Amino acid sequence: MASGLPHAQWNNGDVTDPGLVDVEAVRAWYARLDVPWGLRVPSGAPWPHGRLLFRKRLMLLHAADLVPAPAVPGLVLRAAGPDDLDVVARVDATAFDGDAAVEAAWMRPLLGSDRATVALAELDGRPVGTASCLRTDGRAGSAAYLSGVAVLPDARRRGVAAAVSGWLLTRAVAAGARVAHLHPDSDLAARVYARLGFTEVDGLDVYVDVA
Repeated sequence: MASGLPHAQWNNGDVTDPGLVDVEAVRAWYARLDVPWGLRVPSGAPWPHGRLLFRKRLMLLHAADLVPAPAVPGLVLRAAGPDDLDVVARVDATAFDGDAAVEAAWMRPLLGSDRATVALAELDGRPVGTASCLRTDGRAGSAAYLSGVAVLPDARRRGVAAAVSGWLLTRAVAAGARVAHLHPDSDLAARVYARLGFTEVDGLDVYVDVA
């Protein structure tokens, strides 16, 4: 996976069996993309290459356990399209104290993909939140990955994050997703997702400077 962002923790290959990894082949793949990179290994698994950057938390939801999010008065949720790129990137950059141009670089492909949905949340007519959901069909079967849940500071603690997350997950389940997963970046975020039905499970160790 390569987001294109200039941070190794956001350009990762996933390791399921450390003994089968061709580190040189992975290095060559990322060299063509010219991005810093790392590898994600199941937490606690032995891994002899590079250095441990951090342990990434992981939460899992079975489709049948999804709990609807409470409605937020005045909140309108919709799927963003390519014409919404500037708005979505601005909301995301403001929420995460980032650079809108950098955020736009990795959001642009999502807005044009039939495997992803980018949500835009408008509160009383003003864009205040965004998030994305990527649908996959790999070893876990039909699944959904929720990420980039961003809410402007002055719209937080009003249920927007839960609402936009629940909206995306409901669409993904309706489209056939059996499970959903995400990486909470704080205890507060984890509590929001737990109320939607997510359970925290063993995470992933992120290694960088691998080769």
